[in-house]
Amino acid sequence: MQDRPDDMIDIARLVRRLEIRSRRLTSEQLCGEYRSVFKGRGIEFSHVREYEWGDDVRAIDWNTSARRNRLHVKQFAEERERVLFLAVDCSASMMYGSRQRLKRELAAEAAALLGFSALMNNDRVGLVMFSDRVEAVIPPRRGRTHLLRLMETILRFRPAGRRTSIDAACSFILRVCRRRAIVFLLSDLADDGCEQAMRAVNARHDFVVLHLSDPLERRLPLSGILHVRDPESGTVQLIDAGSRAVCERYRVWKLQGRRQLERKLRSMRVDSVFLETDGPVAGPLNRFFRLREQRRL
Repeated sequence: MQDRPDDMIDIARLVRRLEIRSRRLTSEQLCGEYRSVFKGRGIEFSHVREYEWGDDVRAIDWNTSARRNRLHVKQFAEERERVLFLAVDCSASMMYGSRQRLKRELAAEAAALLGFSALMNNDRVGLVMFSDRVEAVIPPRRGRTHLLRLMETILRFRPAGRRTSIDAACSFILRVCRRRAIVFLLSDLADDGCEQAMRAVNARHDFVVLHLSDPLERRLPLSGILHVRDPESGTVQLIDAGSRAVCERYRVWKLQGRRQLERKLRSMRVDSVFLETDGPVAGPLNRFFRLREQRRL
């Protein structure tokens, strides 16, 4: 499958299908896992008061106690709501798919599952669309109509830029989102210079990367000479896919690149989930939530 223009995507059909599928899967699987993983993230500092007999000594604010020469403890309050931010890559490379769907469609499906999980837990959901710049922003809100608008935007939006800047998306989120939020970055990660920005988001927010890929980006078919075009730069390369040795070298090269990326994310303590255009979405997300919950126990 070649790159498909936006007007070839049946938006209404896809949005309706995503809603039906996402509601079913979130009610069956993801809603409870989402709540379990992100519970307790809504606890924020409220104020400091003097220590009273029976208070938990772990809550003592030693800096304030030293300054005022009396023991003081920190008080925390549970936030009434959480915010889920979806940062979705809309660069040119996301309009590619060789099998069941485009990477942009894969992003919409994952966003729908996460969005309905958030909705069922009374969380607000916002959207940031980015290429090599922040292209569009929809502020966090609740409600079915709002979520359908987000899905339609992900599928329909035509960006001005073709390249990818994860730094632009992360910098925007850091600037506008003051309180701790749940941030999912949905991208094929065609950007190398983004470590510092991702570290900063991960330090302030509950940050998860969904790495979106297509099978042809990992393994070439044994099919002769291929003209391979980079959708972001426009450069074209000729690859001899009729050679098994060339195809194997390509597979190993791509596998090494993916493993290097995974090591980099782990070194930054950033959680990630790998999704492919010809594979399921709910299953990998559900497994991720369960593994993350187990790590917290």
